[in-house]
Amino acid sequence: MALHSLNRRHIVALAAALAAATPGLALAQAKLKVAAIYTVPFEQQWVSRIHKAFKAAEARGEIEYKASENVSNADYERVMREYATGGNQLIVGEAFAVEAAARKVAKDFPKTSFLLGSSGKPQAPNFSVFDNYIQEPAYLSGMVAGGMTKTNKIGMVGGFPIPEVNRLMNAFMAGAKETNPKVEFTVSFINSWFDPPKAKEAAFAMIDKGADIMYAERFGVSDAAKEKGKLAIGNVINTQAQYPDTVVASALWNFEPSADRAIKMAKDGKFVAEDYGPYSMMKHKGSELAPLGTFEKKVPAAIAAKVKAKEADILAGKFTVKVDDGQPKSTAK
Repeated sequence: MALHSLNRRHIVALAAALAAATPGLALAQAKLKVAAIYTVPFEQQWVSRIHKAFKAAEARGEIEYKASENVSNADYERVMREYATGGNQLIVGEAFAVEAAARKVAKDFPKTSFLLGSSGKPQAPNFSVFDNYIQEPAYLSGMVAGGMTKTNKIGMVGGFPIPEVNRLMNAFMAGAKETNPKVEFTVSFINSWFDPPKAKEAAFAMIDKGADIMYAERFGVSDAAKEKGKLAIGNVINTQAQYPDTVVASALWNFEPSADRAIKMAKDGKFVAEDYGPYSMMKHKGSELAPLGTFEKKVPAAIAAKVKAKEADILAGKFTVKVDDGQPKSTAK
């Protein structure tokens, strides 16, 4: 048939045939519909890193992105189902407190891709899990803290004593011990993911007992350190801009490697159940020690050199930070 004789009906039929022959092409050209469900506000440390990664993909024009914050555990399954039935192709969230419900929804929607923070294993065919395996920069930040404390007392305030928190606190403690074997720790948990006043109160108590550096696993701790003229180590995000004279170093979590992989796999129709944990590690650029910034010249040169050398060893595979999910204990007498 000559090209000039093609009418509109023939063109539509030809386009349909091409789309059928190359479904991946049509899928790749369309924006992936992504929905996220968070149990805490967008500004909470952990969630803010996930939200940031998907907002960046949205800004690049790769995805359509919608998200719900402050979803209660009791309402989580309902929101998941709404997003799944609404045609979203990738659903992201945190299943820690709703494992059974989240996995049930995934089973009911086998053609939808699910990527959820979880302490459990992947569930075939479509339920992938992730976690912030940032124990490497946590160790490095501990090395900095060990070299900066003058009282040899460090206070640590965490949310819940679950593996995701414990491994970071234990890595931090090990790093501090490397540069300062005499350091002692006071550890407490506030049993909340977002309660800055409670975290602040716990930090004040530790500072009153001699802690001059605080490990700020939760919001509120750095505020206490600032008010008392003490130092803090950040976790997951870098808040040095807000606390330029308080936050010495931070272990940063970059969710972009995980988000970008999930988006690509879902777009290509190749999304499978797998553990995204390794994509939070330094070799995948999933985590890093934040620049010392305002403390560049305040951290002793010898400590900074040790941290830099250890960082190089981690990236070269010469040193592995132990993953210890056990609940950290206070060592202060």
